[in-house]
Amino acid sequence: MPQALRFPLDADIDGLRHALWKHRIGHHYSRDHEGQVLWLIEDVQLDRAHELVEQWRQGESMVLDESQTPVVRAGSPWGALRAAPVTTLIIVMCLAVFAWQGVDDIQALTALAIAPIAIEGQQLYAATLGYALSQAEIWRLFSPAFLHFSLMHLVFNLLWLWYFGRQVEALQGRWRLLALLISAMLVSNLAQYATGTVLFGGMSGVVYALVGFVWLYSRLVPDSGFQFPTMLMVFMVGWLVLCMTPAAGWLGFGNVANEAHLGGLLLGLAAGLLGSRFHPHQTVAEDRHEDIDR
Repeated sequence: MPQALRFPLDADIDGLRHALWKHRIGHHYSRDHEGQVLWLIEDVQLDRAHELVEQWRQGESMVLDESQTPVVRAGSPWGALRAAPVTTLIIVMCLAVFAWQGVDDIQALTALAIAPIAIEGQQLYAATLGYALSQAEIWRLFSPAFLHFSLMHLVFNLLWLWYFGRQVEALQGRWRLLALLISAMLVSNLAQYATGTVLFGGMSGVVYALVGFVWLYSRLVPDSGFQFPTMLMVFMVGWLVLCMTPAAGWLGFGNVANEAHLGGLLLGLAAGLLGSRFHPHQTVAEDRHEDIDR
């Protein structure tokens, strides 16, 4: 949860704010009828922020010691990537696979499709998933999620993956996010394969799992910290329905892995329902912030 540092309305905290930024302690400023508030971007910086506040109150120098190694500012791109390592790793893997497809599309497809395939001329030959598993090719249960067949397809998925994945990782932890991602890849890929399709790919099923998880969790646990505008859910569900109609083809989107989308969404909803049952509800207001206005 974001930590809050509160000060009286008449306090001049410009020097303190300047020092916080010098020490790479990212924060947002707000003001209400009770006073001024500095919201820390990263909870782990709270102790160092308290030290600087105490120095500021005592009138001591807050100049950064050259021997100190400052933390990465959370507002910087590198800080954002470091704060979400699992989300960043998945995005990097998708980009790497897309680059591989650009160099040798056939090799990438044959290696990462849900079942072993061979393309000779205009003919596609495919084995079964059962055969792949008998050959210990376990990765095929998950690898189709990393395949993307156009730049727009890739960018669309990665933007939503960054938006939702980063929230889950920050608020629920990297292990829960990782479990959700792996489960979503498995369920969405198997759902699409069950339709008899072998050549498919994309993170869309995973994205819809994140959508279902974050949306339901935020509704069942309003103080969870998740940000999910209502109209965004309307758009995502509307897009899901649109892709299930012939209109998707008319608009030039071609074949869409609808079953993967739906499978991912249902998994995300189930995970959101289950996860909300074990959410540690806060009962004391002080749990949400540190009020240092004494």
